[in-house]
Amino acid sequence: MPKTDIHINTDLQKFIQKFEPNKFKVLARGIEIRGTGDLHRSITFAKELIERLKLNLTVHHSAEMASYGGFEVLHGLH
Repeated sequence: MPKTDIHINTDLQKFIQKFEPNKFKVLARGIEIRGTGDLHRSITFAKELIERLKLNLTVHHSAEMASYGGFEVLHGLH
């Protein structure tokens, strides 16, 4: 299986540095943050951080992701 390099968007890099998630998975269009204890607080903080830093990112979450304390931060959806 060929090795592929993962390139993380600049806005996403800034977000990761400021948000400092303990556990995340790199996706094709962003990251999935997992295992957050207070999901509502984490999502609210992520949205505020994105707005304050004027990043081209959005937060996406579903009931399934909430079952394991996760949400996605995706780029290029504005």
